[in-house]
Amino acid sequence: MIHWKIFRKVYEKSAEKACEKIKPFIKKREKILDVGCGSGIFAKKLEEKLGVEIFGIDVFDGRICDIPFLIFDGKKIPFPDNFFDSVLLSFVLHHCENDFEILKEAKRVAKKIFIFEDLPEGVFGKTYCFLHWFSWSLLFGNFSKFNFRTKKEWEKIFEDLKLKLISEEDFLIKRKIFVLEKC
Repeated sequence: MIHWKIFRKVYEKSAEKACEKIKPFIKKREKILDVGCGSGIFAKKLEEKLGVEIFGIDVFDGRICDIPFLIFDGKKIPFPDNFFDSVLLSFVLHHCENDFEILKEAKRVAKKIFIFEDLPEGVFGKTYCFLHWFSWSLLFGNFSKFNFRTKKEWEKIFEDLKLKLISEEDFLIKRKIFVLEKC
């Protein structure tokens, strides 16, 4: 995708910061699944910086980085139970028709889950989420609704799925990182 190529340096810097944030929760050679991997930039940085084994899946192939990859239906993660150590969901859940089911699938295939998401809280957060939706829609020609959730809404989903929140941290502007594990 041309968009990722144009903004590659920006995405790489963001990916480096994200790697630092989740580094304390990752062991070398850990197997990580990047659901909705998009360009593959974040996955490639994880592989380079943290020495993990990475695999990406998405509903289309938009990779500009060479990582192992499969196209999937956006519903059922095509791997057996507990196949991965961790699942990464980086700014992808707001794109999902049913984020609850994707999280349920992530829990099925891994012990730990990393979620990066924008939060529509406060004027700045709501404005940022709108701009995120609008710019994405213009760049990709898809004006479908995004499903941004508040921190409270995420906490309820985590509770319903019996996922234990082991860390929560702010990340760049009005964004959050949630680190979860199976209860």
